[in-house]
Amino acid sequence: MQRYSKVVVLCVVAMVLCIFTSAFLDAQTPPKSAASAAKKPAVSKSAATSGGTSDQVFKNVQVLKGIPLDDFLGTMGIMSASLGMDCSECHIGAGTVKVDWAADTPIKIRARQMVQMMATINKTNFGGRQMVTCWSCHRGRDRPLTTPTLENVYGPPGQEMDDVLTNQPGQFTATQVLDKYLQAIGGADRLATVKSWVATGKSATFGGFGGGGRAQIFAQFPDKRASVTDFPGSPDRGDETRTFNGTTGWLRTPLNVVGEYELTGGELDGAKLDAQLSFPAQIKEVLTDLRVGLPTTITDLPAPSSQTKESGVAVSNQEKLVNVVQGRGPRGIYATLYFDQASGLLVRMVRYGKSPIGRIPTQIDYYDYRDVGGGIKMPFRLNFAWLDGRDTIQLSEVKLNVPIDESKFGRPAPVSTTKGR
Repeated sequence: MQRYSKVVVLCVVAMVLCIFTSAFLDAQTPPKSAASAAKKPAVSKSAATSGGTSDQVFKNVQVLKGIPLDDFLGTMGIMSASLGMDCSECHIGAGTVKVDWAADTPIKIRARQMVQMMATINKTNFGGRQMVTCWSCHRGRDRPLTTPTLENVYGPPGQEMDDVLTNQPGQFTATQVLDKYLQAIGGADRLATVKSWVATGKSATFGGFGGGGRAQIFAQFPDKRASVTDFPGSPDRGDETRTFNGTTGWLRTPLNVVGEYELTGGELDGAKLDAQLSFPAQIKEVLTDLRVGLPTTITDLPAPSSQTKESGVAVSNQEKLVNVVQGRGPRGIYATLYFDQASGLLVRMVRYGKSPIGRIPTQIDYYDYRDVGGGIKMPFRLNFAWLDGRDTIQLSEVKLNVPIDESKFGRPAPVSTTKGR
């Protein structure tokens, strides 16, 4: 992996500045009274559903103004992951009915300073390239380590792969790896006949929450996709819906701060890429600037027993030897694909969205490939992980080339509260 001594030096400077901080970000100022709170809600849901930016949806955004809402929420995820913290450690009452997103705490004030510091370091020393982020120093700790541990000095080297890969000599070409994949799932000619598909199954979210979820996926060539998980046994809980109609994307989740919102930033690019790769025959056209990294090994993401129980599938720690191909998708989004060396099957994709403080990773793992007709194979188990949650979907049926109502790919329909809908 590439090492940047200059980055290391600057990271140490950053650590000195933030050694006594635990950083998370700003959202709104607190209302002065119940009456003013009614007039000035903490979150403008109307702005969220009309493509509003961070400061149009939230109040008192001082540093991250004018960025897409999905990038803003992804930024929160980066901070949470980088510091090993959750919302409640920065936002008063988060996770309760008395949450005060508006309160300016010392942690949030310091966080603004840290964001500005990182921007200055990158602008001054790297021409604005994003070389120093929260993760560069914190690595899952609220207080960055300033001393190397001997376990790291004498232990095995870290296996983290660079976000952006460079072509490695002596490897299979990207075309060879992709051709083997296409052949493994039915062949390019057969795959080209698939113009739509509908899948049904069940879903479990991270920690086992949402057990009993009913999952549906709709896909239409070349770039439309919708995934819907509802809970027939608990209709009041709402649903989790992701849609993309070729141009516009939407996200609605039960526990999200804003509930439902239009995608306009990096998640819009990710939604388009997910829709396009739902039809693998076009993978060579969808991904450009292809490069091949060194082969590596991967394992399943760890999961609590509650989630594996709900999904009905145990996590395997077995290592898989994979070939690695990276390309660029819609608006230049990076996507790294991992193909099983033996079978050629795609077993993982990690795509990276943008934020002011680092790339936002989303990882999709693919398992249990089965024949769905005519020699075409598709994965029947999907693990979809992002910085704010994780879903495991186990499909039971996939139907090819079926008609799909166009409304499935638009703004999510209002949630029905009729039990057993």
